[in-house]
Amino acid sequence: MKRIITISYTLVGLVFASNAQKIKGSETVLPISEKAAQVFMKTNSNQKVTVTGGGSGVGFSALIEGSTDIAQASRKIKFSEKQKIQESGNSVKEIIIAYDGLAVIINPTNKVKKLTKEQLEGIFTGKIKNWKEVGGDDLKIIPYSRETSSGTYEFFKEHVLSNKNYMSGIMSMPANGSIIQSVSQTKGAIAYVGLAYFSKSVQEIAVSFDKGKTYIVPSEETVKNKTYPIVRPLFYYYFTKSEATVKKYIDFILSPNGQKIVEEVGYIRIK
Repeated sequence: MKRIITISYTLVGLVFASNAQKIKGSETVLPISEKAAQVFMKTNSNQKVTVTGGGSGVGFSALIEGSTDIAQASRKIKFSEKQKIQESGNSVKEIIIAYDGLAVIINPTNKVKKLTKEQLEGIFTGKIKNWKEVGGDDLKIIPYSRETSSGTYEFFKEHVLSNKNYMSGIMSMPANGSIIQSVSQTKGAIAYVGLAYFSKSVQEIAVSFDKGKTYIVPSEETVKNKTYPIVRPLFYYYFTKSEATVKKYIDFILSPNGQKIVEEVGYIRIK
């Protein structure tokens, strides 16, 4: 009799474990995953989904180590990360769950309202050091960036800085919220954040990627119609062998109800 009871508890434990999922990674994707997990668990009471941030790089490392089921990312997986997964005998699946515009932000007291890609590159690589060089006041430029584990850091470097290195000693921040706070309190500050994190305590600027012919302000509309030049997909990555475990949640995030959550937290639905 004791043996039967022991086996029953073990089976219950296994069933519960199979219904428990972990999502880890991008701070940008975090608001989507947190809200989606809450709604998903309300209608799927036997499912447990835990969500943590840390950055896209942290999410990929956790996936490779086997400590998360889904890596949430604001950049594509790197070749080196994919290679590690293949070396472990696994294959990875990529799902686009939303789109995001990366807003360039400054302190509200700054009179500069627009910048070209070339000017942004100069500022964040350290070649342009004073706001008067781009039509502003005689004031030192203080750039902020996300830390190196962030997919947002990688994306901005690739698409705005043309893969040039950030300036030496740039102020790096662990999360979008801390960037917003720092820029709102620092007159010469400039930084970048995901559109959903934008706050009225800072000022967004219009950006030109055609050498100053057209300047576009980041907004839901300009990101949706892709006229704003700094738009990126947001991803989930998981092992193909884990598909049965994560499928119900993945199907939810891609469903009309899941995509409604994407919009509610400030991002753009995939269709």
